[in-house]
Amino acid sequence: MSDKHKQPILDSLHLRGVLDALKRKTVPKHKTSILYYMGGLALMFFTVQVLTGILLLFYYEPSAATANKSIQHIMYEVPFGSLIRSIHSWSANALVLFVFIHMFSVMLMKSYRFPHRVMWLTGFVLLLLVLGFGFTGYLLPWDETAYFATKIGAEVPLELPVIGTFIADIIKGANDVNGATLTRMFAVHVGVLPVISVLLVVAHIGMIMLFGSSSPPNAVIKGQEKYFPDFLLKELMIWLVGFGILIAIAVLYPWGVGKAFDLANPTEPPAGVHPEWYFMFLFQTLRLFPEWMVIVGFGVVAVFWAFIPWLDRRAHHNQKSPIFTWIGVAAIVYIVSLTTWAYISVGEEEAEGSKPAVEHQQPDSTHAK
Repeated sequence: MSDKHKQPILDSLHLRGVLDALKRKTVPKHKTSILYYMGGLALMFFTVQVLTGILLLFYYEPSAATANKSIQHIMYEVPFGSLIRSIHSWSANALVLFVFIHMFSVMLMKSYRFPHRVMWLTGFVLLLLVLGFGFTGYLLPWDETAYFATKIGAEVPLELPVIGTFIADIIKGANDVNGATLTRMFAVHVGVLPVISVLLVVAHIGMIMLFGSSSPPNAVIKGQEKYFPDFLLKELMIWLVGFGILIAIAVLYPWGVGKAFDLANPTEPPAGVHPEWYFMFLFQTLRLFPEWMVIVGFGVVAVFWAFIPWLDRRAHHNQKSPIFTWIGVAAIVYIVSLTTWAYISVGEEEAEGSKPAVEHQQPDSTHAK
């Protein structure tokens, strides 16, 4: 097709501005430039989540009587069903991992400086949405572990005065976790969260194209690399490597399905019920402090974290801000330390055949479907 025919097509589809922005965009090269790929990897795993989630929707049945049976049908009867579900589950964990890495890399590089403040805010909301996917997706297999984990997690807000009962009822959709809860979790997991997430992802990417990539204050810039096609080709290569590793893990370690929970004949909670790895630091915190204190404390931290770009005045003036650097490092140390401590404690309890010491935990997962 000649150039004179390409021009009207680009104009009619309103893609000329997008293409011109890609051509103009550059990526600064410095000693921590590799961290720029973390956001792209998170985007790749999010895309895998959406595509595999759509495939699973063709067979999943969201009711207490059929949910677990439909999962078993997917795993053992649908061609490549086990692979698709394993990819969905493993990529969900990878998505959370790289969203955390991306967030802390932006934090430590002070890439939230003007004009990237709103980008930081959208990224933080996306992190919360990703964790929301984990919480809502955990109940969907409707097995014993998922049931009791959701039941315990849904009761955590009860410790809050005035609004605690209301929040717990909103989560459960009934007086207790039952089929109504499953339907509510399913609706939020496949309807509400994806729509909001896609809109924010598009906005986030649009702002990256508009404002460009930020470099650390006083960083030694070794040059500028064109995003299209140079940086983009490297990013696609990393995507292929990441996707290949994901497929290998999904094949070698297929995701299983637990024993179905029967509301008519309820069983005792299985020993060792605990959240996924990305909630283990919160789980351990709940074991150490009163629940209301943990909820209020993490709420304050969340508000503080969301407004860091406006609080870090030194970074705004392109100066080093060691206080906020140490805040980021302290957050990483806290998460890693409490996560390790939680796994050690749970391992000891499982070895002894005892139940978790905390009555109310926050067990969430991204094992959707």
